Amino acid sequence: MTAVTSDLAVPRDRRAGAWRLTGWLALALLAVGLASLTWGASDASPWVALAKLWQGEALTAVEKVVLLNIRLPRLAMSALVGAGLAMSGAILQGLFRNPLADPGIVGVTSGGTLGAIGAIVLGGLLPLALRETVGTSLVSVAAFVGAWFTTILLYRVATRDGQTSVPTMLLAGIALAALAMAMAGILVYMADDAQLRDLTFWSMGSMAGATWAKVATSLPILALALLASPLISHGLNGIALGEAAAMHMGVEVQKTKTLAVLWVAGATGVAVAVAGAIGFVGIVVPHLLRLASGPDHTPLLPNAALLGAILMISADMIARTIVAPAELPIGIVTAVLGAPVFLWILLRRRGLVGME
Repeated sequence: MTAVTSDLAVPRDRRAGAWRLTGWLALALLAVGLASLTWGASDASPWVALAKLWQGEALTAVEKVVLLNIRLPRLAMSALVGAGLAMSGAILQGLFRNPLADPGIVGVTSGGTLGAIGAIVLGGLLPLALRETVGTSLVSVAAFVGAWFTTILLYRVATRDGQTSVPTMLLAGIALAALAMAMAGILVYMADDAQLRDLTFWSMGSMAGATWAKVATSLPILALALLASPLISHGLNGIALGEAAAMHMGVEVQKTKTLAVLWVAGATGVAVAVAGAIGFVGIVVPHLLRLASGPDHTPLLPNAALLGAILMISADMIARTIVAPAELPIGIVTAVLGAPVFLWILLRRRGLVGME
């Protein structure tokens, strides 16, 4: 069977250019990661630490805490969240054949937000044994459950006789997102002053709560999603030509839709659970990559993961240094960086109604 990517008639040099871009993005990610470990309110630096270790000197307690327990888990969490959100946006845009699709448009982010707000406002009503078992992870667990519940409900609404309707999923996602945010508004109305402060900070996103425990919890889900991306990419290339054409080319359309929805639910659920609501990454990153290297999802998905990680690590560096020793919510930074780029894309491609 002919590969789907060849049916898209992607020029060989453009596909090779996309893979060369992967190498450059990997190098950029390494550079940004080293910068993230170096810059901050503290003078602790990986270079100083390596020099001390080379000379046989022990690191100070402050250097160990700053580098190993604060900056390194933040770096790992930022990379995971950025990669997950960017790839989710690329997958949804390919699935819906809509350049404006992102995890928020199908209600996944709203469901996670509702779960987190519910945990903050109503967490005190849960049995003491359950609260002690979950501990400080209650908000993260609730956000993940909310995102997954929304996804399952959305999938059930859009699926009939074993076939999932993408337009129905899109419209149902918009409706579920509106319903989730209405319910969240009721909970916000019920919140007291302390809960409102927590809600405000969480809703704007932050990597301040990054720990090795959260990294260890998030890594398996996102790693599984990254490994599954090749199973989705060929199908998304076929769907770009239309579902009927994709089926004629041998693409298992329904399987691709199911994998895509589960992928986005897992990655977005984890991102919302550990970092809060962060916008623009899922829309802007796939756009920039399509402009740079074309619509072929085989290199697009890993490139989106790399560029998303770069963007999120950079935003986290800005968030924790621009008003040091205080910290700016990372959602504000991504909005400031992403909104002008998004407007530029809209102006550059004015009148666009479909995917290239």
